[in-house]
Amino acid sequence: MRKILIVDDEEKIREVIGEYVRFKGYSTEEASDGMEAVEKVRKNDYDLIVMDIMMPKLDGYSACKEIRKTKDIPVIMLSARGEEYDKLFGFELGIDDYVVKPFSPKELMARIEAVLQRTKPEKTEKDLYELEGLIVDMKGRSVTVDGKKVDMTPKEYDLLFYMINNKNIALSREKLLSAVWSYDYFGDDRTVDTHIKMLRSSLGEYRKFIVTLRGMGYKFEYPTT
Repeated sequence: MRKILIVDDEEKIREVIGEYVRFKGYSTEEASDGMEAVEKVRKNDYDLIVMDIMMPKLDGYSACKEIRKTKDIPVIMLSARGEEYDKLFGFELGIDDYVVKPFSPKELMARIEAVLQRTKPEKTEKDLYELEGLIVDMKGRSVTVDGKKVDMTPKEYDLLFYMINNKNIALSREKLLSAVWSYDYFGDDRTVDTHIKMLRSSLGEYRKFIVTLRGMGYKFEYPTT
């Protein structure tokens, strides 16, 4: 899961950005000033940093300079100042985008995804997943549970493969219907629920990886190390 560091001295702004980012399936960490951001980057890896310019202890520009000494992480700057000079100065530092406050969270999210796609495109999907005693071979289209091959329906395979490829992301029933059964399928939520029940039965004790999200849908909870 991609991790984004949100840096701003205003807690409310960090909360709003974090809510939108997590809704899109990314994980987040926060820092309240530039100094804290630099320390976090020294200890952790991030896929992108969203950082305010005017902050106590160490401003965003100075923090960006320090971070770039050791790591090449995409940075989106936030600022209440929209003058051309400020933007040009930021781009000369090597930032990837500049967003002026007040901003639309939806627009910021679109910019975040655009920067991620441009600088860190998604890795190609794996062909083989091993989770404890569960082995899922997507290329060979087979599933093995504790050494025994499991026979499943075509839609069970499709559903499982899609959920694994979107691991740790909340998937609504509507999303699963459109992705697995295609947009022109005239079904309802019961179709998804029925196949999830069948899939869980096929996976035995490893059904635990398929988590029900009450009132929403499901998630394949992939253990991280």
